[in-house]
Amino acid sequence: MIFIYDIIIIGAGPAGLTAALYALRANKNILILEAKTYGGQIVAAHKIQNYPAIEDISGIDFANNLYNQVKKLGADIKYETVLHIDEQRKVTTDKNTYEAKTIIIATGAKNRKLGLPEEQRYIGKGVSYCASCDGGFYKDKIVAVIGGGNTALEDALYLSSIAKQVYLIHRRDSFRGEETYYNELKKLNNVKFILNSNCVKINGSDNVENIIVKDINNGKEQQIAIDGLFIAVGQIPSNEIFANVIDVDDKGYIIAHDDVYTSKEKIFVAGDARVKKLRQLTTAVADGSLAATVAISEMR
Repeated sequence: MIFIYDIIIIGAGPAGLTAALYALRANKNILILEAKTYGGQIVAAHKIQNYPAIEDISGIDFANNLYNQVKKLGADIKYETVLHIDEQRKVTTDKNTYEAKTIIIATGAKNRKLGLPEEQRYIGKGVSYCASCDGGFYKDKIVAVIGGGNTALEDALYLSSIAKQVYLIHRRDSFRGEETYYNELKKLNNVKFILNSNCVKINGSDNVENIIVKDINNGKEQQIAIDGLFIAVGQIPSNEIFANVIDVDDKGYIIAHDDVYTSKEKIFVAGDARVKKLRQLTTAVADGSLAATVAISEMR
């Protein structure tokens, strides 16, 4: 049996749930498909303090509030893994097959992790993947940034204006990021470069207290006392199953035209899954509201 909906939303993070909110308020018949659990990456945020009109809220509380708001409007949420979509907007999951007049892809992206055994334990307790989200918690404290691209350099610059000391750790002797950022960082007295080195261990009790950094060339290890560790080694979009249907860039992000239009008619994208300059909670919900509005207009 094939179930038919006005809009199928793939992903129940902030972008997907916001799209659902707007679509439901327009009295559309929608389905949200989520492989794991609702909320997306925001549930890992210990505190959110940069969302307009909300002074302080945890990531899980924000996700719960948005989820409950959508559920009260009658959202149909199914926890199924999407295996395939086609150009006729047929969606196949591990349990069912669905059809839709429009599709919104809001699968987000995963932060690339270092792969250390202690990493997961300290998320929200000193380990962060978003300096602009969590940097404010480290005023006059000591932090480390790991990475060599633009994100790592930008994070180090941003944190240098907040933290007492910033260590920038990179596994190579030069950075992939723009030289302009590097030149700015070199001028700062509270930024120290640790190159040709990897972080091999994170230590602490309730929160991060120090890290062990190993020199790639001589194998020497050093312990660095820190309060916060910002990991900026890239993100991984969750778009593999869509790449044969819609256009993606060389990193796997969906190419978005006019923000939410994909290369296929009536298939839209919202949130971190798409090519964009800023991946934040505010931009995710903005994408979701726009994608739903556009999808609704395309059904007229």
